Amino acid sequence: MCFEWGPAEMLLCETLFARGPSCVFVVRRDQDIYMETLRKLFNESHGIFVGLQRCEEERAVRARNAQLIQVSKNYRSVIRACMEDMHQAAISARDSALHSQYSIQVSILSAMELIWNLCEILFVEAAPAGPLLLRLLDWVQLHICDVDNMVREVLSSENPSKHKLFWNVVDIFVLQGRMDEARHLLSKEAIANPTSMNMYKILDDLMKKMPVPSVGNTQTLTEMELKWQHWHEECQRYLQDGTFASSSHMESICKILLGDENAILEKKELMTTWYHFLVTRLLYSHPTVKPMELRFYAQSSMDMFLGEESSPEPLDTILMAAFEFELHQVIKECSVALSNWWFVAHLTDLLDHCKLLQSHNLYFGSNMREFLLLEYASGLFSHHSLWQLGVDYFDHCPEYGRVYLELHIERIPLNTEQKALKVLRICEQRQMHEQVRSICKIMAMKALRNNRLGSALSWSIRAKDAAFATLISDRFLKDYCERGRFSDLDLIDNLGPSMLLSDRLTFLGKYREFHRLYGEKRFSEAARLLLMLMTAHIAPCSFWMTLLTDALPLLEQKEVRMLRHAHLPESLRGLFQL
Repeated sequence: MCFEWGPAEMLLCETLFARGPSCVFVVRRDQDIYMETLRKLFNESHGIFVGLQRCEEERAVRARNAQLIQVSKNYRSVIRACMEDMHQAAISARDSALHSQYSIQVSILSAMELIWNLCEILFVEAAPAGPLLLRLLDWVQLHICDVDNMVREVLSSENPSKHKLFWNVVDIFVLQGRMDEARHLLSKEAIANPTSMNMYKILDDLMKKMPVPSVGNTQTLTEMELKWQHWHEECQRYLQDGTFASSSHMESICKILLGDENAILEKKELMTTWYHFLVTRLLYSHPTVKPMELRFYAQSSMDMFLGEESSPEPLDTILMAAFEFELHQVIKECSVALSNWWFVAHLTDLLDHCKLLQSHNLYFGSNMREFLLLEYASGLFSHHSLWQLGVDYFDHCPEYGRVYLELHIERIPLNTEQKALKVLRICEQRQMHEQVRSICKIMAMKALRNNRLGSALSWSIRAKDAAFATLISDRFLKDYCERGRFSDLDLIDNLGPSMLLSDRLTFLGKYREFHRLYGEKRFSEAARLLLMLMTAHIAPCSFWMTLLTDALPLLEQKEVRMLRHAHLPESLRGLFQL
C-alpha cells in the first residue's frame, strides 16, 4: 500500500487485491472546505483577517487593545451566525445522514465559539481580578442555554410556583449568578405561599445585598473582599439559626450562597459541565480570584465534577489548558481535535497581534502563526473558488508566503479564460514573472490546439515568448495563403509595439498594414511598405512568391511607376521596369 499527494491536496492510495481490479481511494484533507454551509465562515472571516493585518501600528496601546477585542468579537459573531445557519439546515434536512452531518457541525462550531470566547477573556482582554469573574459568568450564561426553554415553560404555566421545574429554574439562576431573575421567581413562591413570606424576605435580602465586582466600580479588591466577608458571615448566621429549616429548597439556596461545594455538586445535573461548576464555585467562594489562580480551581473543579467515573474529553483538555494559561497547548490540542485549520490559524494570528506568541519559533524557521496560516491557505487552494481567499493569507506570511503562493498558483486548473485572467492579474500584481509566463504559455497552447489563433497570439505576446509568437505568426500566414484573408483583424491591426517581439510577428503586422494601405488605395505607400518587406529579409522563404504576386497589381498604378528605381535592389529592379 502506498500513498502519494495528488492534485488539489488529495491523498491518493492505490491498493492491490488478489481478486478483482485495483482500487484507488481519494482522501482529501480539510474536507470542511467543501461544505457549502461553511462558505460563510471562510468568506466573512477573510475580511476580518485582512482588516486586522492592515490596522495602524502606531495606535496607542489602549486603543489597539480595544480594537483587538472587537476583532475577536467579530470572529465570534461569524462563528455564531454560521452555527445558527447550520442549525436551521439541520432542522430542514430531510435526509437522516445530512441531518447528522449538520448536527455534528453545529456541535463543532459551538465548541469553537466556547473555546474562542474563553481565550478572548483570558488572553485578548486579559481581564484582571474582579472583572474576570464577571466575564466568566457571561461566558457560562452565553454557552449554557438549556435554562431558557425551562424558564419559558415555567412562566407560561397557570401557576409557576407549582410547576415541577420551578425550583430547578430558580437553582439554575442562582448557579449562574442571575440574582434578579431568581428573586423575581421567588416572589411568585412567596405570593403563592404566604407562610413562607418571612423566609422569602430574608433570602431575597441576602441575594440583593450580595457583593459582586463591577467593571465601572472604583472600589479596591480589599474593600470588595471585606464586604463579601461580612455578607458571607450574615448568610452563615441565618443558616445556623435554622431560618430556612422549614424549606429544603431555600436552605439549599442559602448553602449555595455560602459556597458549600457539596450543596453545589448536588445540582450537578443542572450545571451539566465542570466549567459551569468552576464559575459557580468561584462566584460564591472566591469572587476576587486572580487570573494565575484559575489553574488550581479549574483542576480541582474538574476532578470533583467528573470524579473517577469519567475521563476528560478533548474539549475539557483544551479548556483546562486555557485556564492553566498554556497557550501553545491550547493551539496544539485544537489542531488535533478540530476538523480543519480555520480555527487555529485565525486564533493564533489574533494572539500573535496581542504579542503573546513572539518567542515561539518552530524548528524550521517559521513561527507558529505563519505555519498555521500556510496550512489553512493551502487547504483553501484545493477549492475551485475559495483559492482566491488563500492568496491574501499567503501575502501576510512574510517568510514562506510567496514561495507557497508560487507553488500553489501553478496548480490551479485554468478551465476558462476568465479564470486564467484572474490568476494572471494576481501574479502580475505581485511581480511573479515566471508564473505570468507559464500561465500565458499554457493558455496560448490551449488556444492554438482549438485553432483560436487570435487568442493564442494574444497570450504569447503577454508571455513575451518570441518563439511561440513566431510559430503562431506562421500559422496566421499559412491560414492567409489557404483562405485568402486574415482572421482576427482587430488584434493584428492593433499590435503596436508588441509586433517587435519577433521578426515573424513584425512581418505579419506590416504585411497586414500593406493590405490595409492597398485597400485604402494608397498605392504609393503600399508599394514602399512591400519593398521594405522584400528587402528586410524578415519574410519566410515560403512566402516570397505571395509577396511577388501581391506586387503585380501595383505595377499597373501610375504613381507606382514613378517610383525612383535607383532605390531598388538588382533582383527587383527588372520587375518594376517591365
